[in-house]
Amino acid sequence: MKRRQFLGLAGLTGAVGVIPGLSFGFPRLDLEAAPGLEPLELSEAEWRERLSDEAFDVLRKAGTEPAFSSPLDKEWGDGEYRCAGCDLLLFTSEMKYDSGTGWPSFFEHVEGHMLTELDFKLVWPRTEYHCARCGGHQGHVFEDGPEPTGLRWCNNGVALRFVPAESS
Repeated sequence: MKRRQFLGLAGLTGAVGVIPGLSFGFPRLDLEAAPGLEPLELSEAEWRERLSDEAFDVLRKAGTEPAFSSPLDKEWGDGEYRCAGCDLLLFTSEMKYDSGTGWPSFFEHVEGHMLTELDFKLVWPRTEYHCARCGGHQGHVFEDGPEPTGLRWCNNGVALRFVPAESS
C-alpha cells in the first residue's frame, strides 16, 4: 500500500468512528494474474503510438470517459470484450448487462485477467481494476450489480475492443 493511500485510509477510518452509519461500501477483491500471463511493458512513447489520445488517457492515466459516450454501452451482440491496450480477453457478451450508468457493465470477468487496487482519487475509497497483462486502467467495481455475483464491473468503453463471435 502506498503511503498516501495508507494516510487516506487512516483518516477515513477515523471518520467512521465519528460519523455513525458511515462505512466502506466497496468490494474487497484479492485477484491474482493467471499463471503464465506475461506482462506487457511499453514506454510512454510506445503506448502513445499504439493508443488513441482518449484510450491513452483512460488506460495509462486512469482517466474516465464521459458517461453514454461509448458505443460499447449499447453493444448487445455475441462476442468478446478485450483490453484495447494488449488484446487480453476481459469479458464475454454473456457477462454483460445494462446497468443504466452509461458505461459498459459486466457482472463477472475472465478469471486471472484482472487485478485490483484501492483508488482514493475521489477521497472515498473505490476498487479500481486493471488489465493483468498491460496494467491498463479499465474502471471500477461496485457491489450493486445483479446476481449471481452482485458485482458491477463498470468499464470505460474506450479501454475495450469488442470482437464479434464468428458467424456459423
